[in-house]
Amino acid sequence: MKNKINYLFIVFFLVTAAINAQEKIPFWKEVQSLKQQDSLKFPAANQVLLIGSSSFTLWKDVQEYFPQHKILNRAFGGSTLVDLIRFRYDVIYPYQPKQIVIYCGENDFASSDTVTVELVMQRFKTLYNLIRAKYASVPLLYVSMKPSPSRVHLLTKYKETNKQIETFLKKEKKAAFADVYHPMLKADGAVMDDIFKEDNLHMNAKGYAIWKKVLEKLLMK
Repeated sequence: MKNKINYLFIVFFLVTAAINAQEKIPFWKEVQSLKQQDSLKFPAANQVLLIGSSSFTLWKDVQEYFPQHKILNRAFGGSTLVDLIRFRYDVIYPYQPKQIVIYCGENDFASSDTVTVELVMQRFKTLYNLIRAKYASVPLLYVSMKPSPSRVHLLTKYKETNKQIETFLKKEKKAAFADVYHPMLKADGAVMDDIFKEDNLHMNAKGYAIWKKVLEKLLMK
């Protein structure tokens, strides 16, 4: 009996430790919440799948912007490209999308001053290749990093990475690049000052209206 109790205690300890370790992974709980939604009603096939960070996560009414499309939003938190790679089996691979739309990269640079354009490009290409390994022929659209006023110190990196990703995607089949960076600028090159929320990072409805004009030309019907 004593040995059985000790065995059960060890099992309980190991399971608890494993759960605690998982919960310490960035955005673990957010992803589990998305999986819970899927378990209640699994998404239909042939939808436009949105993946990436908070600019998509907070676009709660995205379906209203694109009534002629079926949108499946599986963006989470302030995720990085590393997070998308880590959770690809949870928020990318389970579905049968008509098109995959990515908004991610901003937070990679914001996470550390040591993150370079070259590193983010490596991460993006890794994610791209992993998506292609699962979905060889599904059209993919990358939405450029936006000129967030709160991250003005990173805009040079954003612009260079946007440029490199666009160049990369031009050589790929069924891949496209959506430039939302430049439409968010004034004629003098300054960032529009009425399209962001108070945090100067996330967009308000005016900002998303700009994105709509760009994206509606590139989304698959």
